[in-house]
Amino acid sequence: MRVLGIDPGLRNMGWGVIDAEGSRLSHVANGICHSKGTDLAARLLSLYEQMTDVVHRFQPDQAAVEQTFVNKDGAGTLKLGQARGIALLVPAQAGLAVGEYAPNKVKKTIVGAGHAEKQQVEYMVKLQLPGVVINGPDAADALAIAMCHAHYARAGAGYAAALKRANA
Repeated sequence: MRVLGIDPGLRNMGWGVIDAEGSRLSHVANGICHSKGTDLAARLLSLYEQMTDVVHRFQPDQAAVEQTFVNKDGAGTLKLGQARGIALLVPAQAGLAVGEYAPNKVKKTIVGAGHAEKQQVEYMVKLQLPGVVINGPDAADALAIAMCHAHYARAGAGYAAALKRANA
């Protein structure tokens, strides 16, 4: 299973692609889409085009997006939500199932602590994907999101297989 992880952001949208075979994870690619333009519509279009290119280049089977937390700045939260809409739209438009994960769930899955620091997340991503060269903190987060999805997708597949055997 090839998984695309997306860390939504209006300025920088991180992405990471991994392959998961059983419990084995391997790095495929990672990067950051930088929005271009001065107005919001142009920036969103730029992110949409770049993410569409990522999906076409790497042909993921599934995608995962980090959920947005609400902060004190309402306008900033709204803009982040619009960027998150692009992060959800592009894989859905390609026909991919899209998982959504809270930041604390991703950290808990990858690091073991729900309030881990960004450096701890990056360290654990590098540990679990030996030899990976990460293109920045947003790309590290996106890889962690993809790894989290692979973990829960495996668990879900095992559960579905057990139900199928039980009903046979």
